[in-house]
Amino acid sequence: MATDFKSIPIIDISPLFAKCDDPKMAEDQGVSEVVQQLDQACREAGFFYVKGHGIPGSLIKEVRNVTHQFFDLPYEEKLKIKMSAATGFRGYQRVGENITKGTPDMHEAIDCYREVKQGMYGDLGKTMEGSNLWPADPANFKSLMEEYISLCTELSRKILRGIALALGGLPDEFEGERAGDPFWVTRLIGYPAASNVNSNGMLENDIGCGAHTDYGLLTLVNQDDDITALQVRNLSGEWIWAPPIPGTFVCNIGDMLKIFSNGLYESTLHRVINNSSKYRVCVAYFYEPNFENPAEPFDFCVQRTGEKKFGRAVYGEHLVSKVLTNFVM
Repeated sequence: MATDFKSIPIIDISPLFAKCDDPKMAEDQGVSEVVQQLDQACREAGFFYVKGHGIPGSLIKEVRNVTHQFFDLPYEEKLKIKMSAATGFRGYQRVGENITKGTPDMHEAIDCYREVKQGMYGDLGKTMEGSNLWPADPANFKSLMEEYISLCTELSRKILRGIALALGGLPDEFEGERAGDPFWVTRLIGYPAASNVNSNGMLENDIGCGAHTDYGLLTLVNQDDDITALQVRNLSGEWIWAPPIPGTFVCNIGDMLKIFSNGLYESTLHRVINNSSKYRVCVAYFYEPNFENPAEPFDFCVQRTGEKKFGRAVYGEHLVSKVLTNFVM
């Protein structure tokens, strides 16, 4: 459960990154130190920054740059990849079309998912069937994003090997039937500049993204370097800013990890308020469990907590229920 944290920890995961696929990684002193830091961050905040992650800073920045270029296009151009139920809920959505707890969010976005071929997940997957819609402009958009998503997928797998050790399991607990064939979601989000700032410097009715928890395993947030807009809520209900730190990702755990850990790790409420005079871009990558396999608490986590707090949950069902209620089509 989250505590009254006042800041979000920074973890250098380079020792974990280097030893991640070593059969004896758990015996490495550097890995053990990272695992201890991951455990503390997941227990106390549910959020942490990672550096030493191996993804080039130039690529991280270029992903944001081309996202800015897309959102700078005329509205008619953006509509060429408009999201609909027929596209498997992939594509562009204008400001206000994403809904959080009944309230429109003040952002526009491109939503991308792992490709789902017809019949791939039976009836459960029908809603998500389709291929991603990529803009023709900028010309390198598709290739750049696919490279980036591939690297984020591998990075997330490695971080989760450390989290598995932190929970008291083996490094591969999140692989195989649980997340060995992971689903993924990527949202490229644009937050308009502040339009109605009150005397306290806060926006009135301009919440970029309302308070929510993520519903997968692990999220990697790539945010503009010069705008602070992400807030995380601590146990006392205070909103703690997560300012950008160049070269890092902000990471947070989701609802499915809360289930696997039997509540040892909580998915923490967070929101976005862009009270800057600048347009803000964020690229959020979500690493998820296998689409159709049930998730339930690890036995060793149940032993630690003394009782089983959660039943089974199927990620695909969770995702589809969200997708069908999160958008104004």
